[in-house]
Amino acid sequence: MTSYVLTTHVDATPEVTFDLWTDIGRMAEWVRGATKVSEPDGPIDLAGTRYAAWFGGMRSDTMVIEAERPRVFATRFGSRILRGTNRATFEPDATGTRLTQAFQTDGVVAAFFAWVFGHGSYRGSFRGELEAFAQLAARESQGGVR
Repeated sequence: MTSYVLTTHVDATPEVTFDLWTDIGRMAEWVRGATKVSEPDGPIDLAGTRYAAWFGGMRSDTMVIEAERPRVFATRFGSRILRGTNRATFEPDATGTRLTQAFQTDGVVAAFFAWVFGHGSYRGSFRGELEAFAQLAARESQGGVR
């Protein structure tokens, strides 16, 4: 199992940050390579809800495993190359939200791809996607247009 924990500041309240994070239809705006997301089979903030995200032709089945609005959102995901869990916490800080994202991947192949995505801050890396999300949330919180 490979683990990565990343933290960033978001210039938006935890409520705004959580709502955008769980708006899975908009995932492609900050997750590089995401091309489509299915409709969830239940409320997105309810453990047990399932949906699928596509990265090109590769499907990643996803299940919500923990959700407590606006504090935590966790999923278990899996595709041919990357599977594991993703847990995000949203904590108020002096000027917005401290967003912490923890990835744990399962398996050797997933560990290799997690290592690739876990290093650096390029747009497709875990850090790059987290920073792209923070910028989007800040713009929207300040009344920016998407």
